[in-house]
Amino acid sequence: MSVNIKDVAKKSGVSTATVSHVINGTRFVSDVTKQKVQKAMVALNYHPNLIARSLRCKKSKTIGLIVPTVNEGAPDFFYMSVAQGIQHYIKKQGYHLIFSNYNNECDEEEQIQVFNTKCIDGLILAPTNDLREKVRNHTLFGDYPIVYVDRKMRNQPGDTILIDNQEGVFEAIQHMIHKGHTRIGFISAERGENTSDEHFQGYLKALSKYGISIDSNLIKSGPSNFETGVQLTRELLESQKVTALFIANNTLTMGAIHYLQHKNIDIPNDLAVIGYDDYEWTKVTTPFLSVIKQPAFEVGEKAAEILLSKINKQNSDYHDYRLKPYFISRESC
Repeated sequence: MSVNIKDVAKKSGVSTATVSHVINGTRFVSDVTKQKVQKAMVALNYHPNLIARSLRCKKSKTIGLIVPTVNEGAPDFFYMSVAQGIQHYIKKQGYHLIFSNYNNECDEEEQIQVFNTKCIDGLILAPTNDLREKVRNHTLFGDYPIVYVDRKMRNQPGDTILIDNQEGVFEAIQHMIHKGHTRIGFISAERGENTSDEHFQGYLKALSKYGISIDSNLIKSGPSNFETGVQLTRELLESQKVTALFIANNTLTMGAIHYLQHKNIDIPNDLAVIGYDDYEWTKVTTPFLSVIKQPAFEVGEKAAEILLSKINKQNSDYHDYRLKPYFISRESC
């Protein structure tokens, strides 16, 4: 039996008119009430009549963007740069951007459901691993084109804009090896996402090329946050002799650098360090931090370009696009 607007109203404890206002944005509704309605829609797997809405809306000239958050709901620097690239491209084409973020699978599905009610013309999404597995079983998205960024969808068609993470890390580790380092510590986000898996493969590839044995004691991974960066760096340096350290994540890098500076470790004389990604704070560390820079802004521009081509029906094929990161040599290695 299909779910209708009356079911949503009953479950959320509001009138059908209120549900309609939340869906269509036709009148002010408090945030508390909106959340009740949106949670009821998700729980009931309710999809508004998107065909009827599209007839009313026609083209909205609006693009949706959904990306993950990091600590305490703070958006990730990488995705903020991606959003800037998207905004820069679509503004010139007369489009607007609606931005949302999530910190777990349920939040992600809820945000997609909300965007399904907003008459967006297309969606750019960095999906969770759980969502990539689940989408094969039911239709979650509305009738609009989707472009994925940073993470591949396994069972849903769509274009994907990726960073060549393996080659980026390979270049960093190779640089350390050329500097004479063989005891190279490696810290990354938890594996399972294609990004962190590719970081690890780049590390292994460089060691293999130069005949350096893989020591699992030099490899650490954990949740992508500042505190984990501190903890993993402490654990590694207190238990192992390493002469170089690569951190394959910007947020973990901040934690690692904080620990190293707190312990007054002489960089690069006692420990050479390379981080992943380049933001303003990497230029004010002592010494300045060598990094692998991701073309995040360009990822956003490319995602917007491909999405608008789909919206305008200029192409129908799906492709993966990989943009190359590059090494910035400063004083830390």
